[in-house]
Order: sequence, then C-alpha cells, then structure tokens
Amino acid sequence: MAHPYRLREIAQQAGLSLATVDRVLHGRPGVRASTVAEVHRALADLDRQACQVRLTGATFFLDVVVLAPERFSRAVRTALEAELPALRPAVVRARFHLREDGGVDDLVADLDRIARRGSSGVLLKAPDEPAVVAAVARLQERGIPVVTFVTDVPTSRRVAYVGMDDRAAGATAAYLLTAVAPDAGGVLVSLSRSTFRGEGDREQGFRAALRDLAPHLPVHVVEGADGLDGSTRQAVARALGEAPHLDLVYSVGGGNRAVLSAFDDAGRRVRGFVAHDLDQDNVLLLRERRLTAVLHHDLRADVRRVCRAVMQVQGALPGRPSSVPSQIQVITPYNEPAAFTTDA
Repeated sequence: MAHPYRLREIAQQAGLSLATVDRVLHGRPGVRASTVAEVHRALADLDRQACQVRLTGATFFLDVVVLAPERFSRAVRTALEAELPALRPAVVRARFHLREDGGVDDLVADLDRIARRGSSGVLLKAPDEPAVVAAVARLQERGIPVVTFVTDVPTSRRVAYVGMDDRAAGATAAYLLTAVAPDAGGVLVSLSRSTFRGEGDREQGFRAALRDLAPHLPVHVVEGADGLDGSTRQAVARALGEAPHLDLVYSVGGGNRAVLSAFDDAGRRVRGFVAHDLDQDNVLLLRERRLTAVLHHDLRADVRRVCRAVMQVQGALPGRPSSVPSQIQVITPYNEPAAFTTDA
C-alpha cells in the first residue's frame, strides 16, 4: 500500500499499535476487517491534513475579469467576497477588472496586463472571440490558469468552465413560458450579445424545445444592447413596433426593468417572463410579480469552484479541475431563497 507517511504517524492517527499497522500495510493475515478500515481512514485523514498544511499561509491572487452590466458584476463580487473567508487556511485575494461595456480589445488589454504582472489564476466572463482565445493562450503559456465563468470560451486553453448547462436552461425557459401561456402570440428573446457563448447556447436550447412544445409560436430576437438599461429599452421598443403579437419574454442577457418599461411604454401586457440570475433587480421584480420565474445558479458555490480549480492547478489541492454544470434552480415568487428573503 503506497503512502508517503512514516509508520509511527499512521499508528498515532489510527490509534493502533505499530505492529498492527505494519500487518495491514503489508497485507498480512490475522487482522479484522474493521481494523483494516481504520488504517485506511487514518491514511485518508493524513492526506486531507497534508492538504491543509500546504494551504496554511499560502496566498493566491485571483484576477476577476468580467464584461457584464454592473448589477451582475456586483453580484459576482459579493458572492466571491462572501466565500473568501471559507477558503482558509489558504488566503485568496481577489483583484477585480469589471467592465459594463467596451470592446474585446479592452478585455484583451486587461488579460495581457495580468499576464505581464502575474497571477495565481483568472476568472473570466468574456465573449467567445478569437482575440480572447489568443489572450487566454498567452496567460496559459505564463502558467496562469483561466477558468471561464457563466459563459464559456470552449476553444481556448481554459482549464475549466464553471456555469450552468445553458442549452438545458434555454429549454427550461421554453417549457415554463409555454406552460404559463400556451395560446401566446409570440416570444421576445433578449440577448446582450450573441458572441457570449452561453447566451447563444441558451437561445439554441430555447428554440429547440419550442419546436417541440409550440412550433407555431414566433420568436423575435433582440441583441447587441449589452444588457444595459438605456440601449435595451430602445431595442425592445423597436421590436414591439415591428411585432405587435409579442406577449412573452425570455431575457437571456438581462436589463429586465428596461424590457418591462418598453412594454409599459407601448401599453403592452407581458403574459410570461423568464429571466436569469437572482441579482437585486430580479429579486425585486419577482416580489412585484413582474417576472414569472428566474433561472438561477448559486454564485457562491460557483466562485468557490473557481477558487478550487485555481488551487488544484497550483498544486495546493489534489485532483484536476473539471467542467461540471451548475445546478439550475427555478425561482418563483413562492420559493425565494432565504438569503434574499431575509435581506431587507
């Protein structure tokens, strides 16, 4: 049984004699199964404690690079800062590079500055663009792991993706909207920009499910407003002028107050509205019954997985980073999580 520990360490951990532990490790007969199990548990305990020893006093710098409306970036910052104390004995310090707008060149400049300065790892929410793929490769060449967050850049050299299964999320939205209003006239699908891979996948999942559930239902897509309130309101207003039958909304890219304001301005009723993420705006809109449901994933759990992936690459934790989809939660006005319910 291969292990890096001295016999005395294992015996002390297991509370057994040196002779008994020696018989177990060498597979000799005459040892009860329960005693063998105790030695295995002792080895597992020593493995875990060795990780804690490696982490004690270790400091990791995580650079958070996000292109998103301020309301989402604020939610990410809040989730990460709430999780940092739970990562002890390691110390993780976050450096934030948050943009509401700007081109890919600005994001790439941020990533290249991080590459020159150094970092333990990067949490990245960015469009799936060739320039971003190249910037991730430059980070990787300098030994800086990148974890894509919420929206993937799958052809890049990122070490893992943390986020929901976006196609499944889109299909869930189609199911909810057609169940709420099976005789609806049409669906407005609002994207911030199609080059966010996650948003494109949500739209595809939505359309695929809609072909099964309501193939007659027309879809009108609005994109390019970056989820910002002013540009989103204008884009939706134009869409409503072109398509008088729209009465359902699947908001993939945010700006939901702006979407509702455009409907209000036009004197139009929204019969069903599915959005993403429990940011502060969406919590209030749920309470006001302006949203039917929010497709949510636990940001704190997600940022914790990002930190773990970075520490795995840096050799501070065992295992290798993996891309496992976050669980999708369907939040309605009747099952708001306690963390938001108790928040005045």
